[in-house]
Amino acid sequence: MAHLSERIQKALANAGLGSRREIDRWVAEGRITIDGRVAKLGDQVGGRERVCVDGRPVRFSFPAAKREPSFVAFYKPGAARGEDEGAGLDVARPKRGRWIDIAPLDAKTSGLLVLTTDGELAHRLMRPSAVPEREFAVRLAGEPSAGQVARLLEGVDLEDGTLRVASLDAAGGSATNVWYNLVLQEARQRGLRAALAAVGLGVSRVIRIRYGPVELGRLRRGQSRPLTPDEIEGLYALAGARPPRAPKPRRRKLT
Repeated sequence: MAHLSERIQKALANAGLGSRREIDRWVAEGRITIDGRVAKLGDQVGGRERVCVDGRPVRFSFPAAKREPSFVAFYKPGAARGEDEGAGLDVARPKRGRWIDIAPLDAKTSGLLVLTTDGELAHRLMRPSAVPEREFAVRLAGEPSAGQVARLLEGVDLEDGTLRVASLDAAGGSATNVWYNLVLQEARQRGLRAALAAVGLGVSRVIRIRYGPVELGRLRRGQSRPLTPDEIEGLYALAGARPPRAPKPRRRKLT
């Protein structure tokens, strides 16, 4: 026997229905039922119960057999979208489960999104201890001074904490239309525009071009591509986990 919070949540995440954080919320909201009654954290399960999410039965076994998940990189345009993970993404639906946005961007920021059906991996990568480097292309209204760069590298105090830039390198342009590549190594990124403004830099565009081992590359707005094996391996390494392998097909005897 196992606690619902440890067993069913992991099985639902492995089935690609959502991250464990989302499933925690579903339990609290009463959206999961066991044999017709609302599930609660701490409920005991044996494996033969009828488990439903929003009234729909979920088929899985205990321990859940983790199928090989799907991964895509998507170039998010700068248009606003809803807060729900994966909402408004023009990406073909996966064969199993649903897309989980590992690191959502705010409405004003365009660029790389990394989508997966592996809820357990998404849960691990959302932990503060597993934050990968994220690189952004930023368009500034003029070249920053040495003092402004120093302040960004030392850290800029904002209302919700300090944001520190790891590096800032020129990437082309001139006059009031210059581009820089900026790297963050901490969990916070929503204060990036505010930090640039705080040191006196006007920014007109922010594009995420890298998330850990995954690069935007030559993708155009609204386009997507499957992740490479090396990129997938890199994401699992960041999360301190091993990538699942698809089960080998059984050999049939010749008759």
